[in-house]
Amino acid sequence: MENLADIGVFGGSGFYKFLDDIKEVPMDTPYGMPSDSLFIGKIGKHKVAFMPRHNRNHNILPHLINYRANVWAMKNAGCKRVISPCAAGSLQKHVEPGHFVICDQFVDWTDGRKSTFFEGPIVTHPSAAETYCPEMRKLAIETAKELGITVHETGTVVVINGPRFSTKAESKFFTNQGWEVINMTAFPEAYLVKEMDMCPLNISLITDYDAGLVGDVPPVSHHEVIEVFNNNVANLKKLLFTMIEKLPMENNNCDCANTRKNSQL
Repeated sequence: MENLADIGVFGGSGFYKFLDDIKEVPMDTPYGMPSDSLFIGKIGKHKVAFMPRHNRNHNILPHLINYRANVWAMKNAGCKRVISPCAAGSLQKHVEPGHFVICDQFVDWTDGRKSTFFEGPIVTHPSAAETYCPEMRKLAIETAKELGITVHETGTVVVINGPRFSTKAESKFFTNQGWEVINMTAFPEAYLVKEMDMCPLNISLITDYDAGLVGDVPPVSHHEVIEVFNNNVANLKKLLFTMIEKLPMENNNCDCANTRKNSQL
């Protein structure tokens, strides 16, 4: 396939209309159907492919997303970098609703998800020690600060299976570990992006305090998540558009493109 785009963006809850003047490109993959078509547009000098990870009608639950098909579609379209904004909960008081977190670590608390492209016969062991692209993380942080967006420069996101939210006991455990963010889609999405030799970036938009801040806040509801997310979509779009315009065409300051080569025995 021709190079349709060089940057991919996965959108989540409340973030389906991202690009204007778009071309819809239906995709099929060796891993089955992805969540939706790719929607191709342009930001500055970059061609950008957007895919709503829950489908444009928001009818695919987090634990049922075909993450491998979605990521393969981005790779097949020619993307070298993939940005994953997502709605997320806070596990710490200082990480407040409306803040952004540029995560640098994840903890996988999911169950049963297809989480690798490497199924043999070549033995491949990718490192997940530093999953997220340092070049894109640096630019995202700098851009958020320039725009006056409150941003946390690091953070660990624990990814739960969904569709249910955490119990108070589970959430208290996550909080006590010192982790900052909780979400249902950040794994295996970014990790699969890295396996495909693309640069992954997570931008967590904090919509609520998780139930772990027991006694301090009421339990989270999906309605409240969407309300806070929608109130901050303008900031998210400003951040994405501005940083994408700043991204160089070539990503020479990271080793993401050599993940496969560096992972094989």
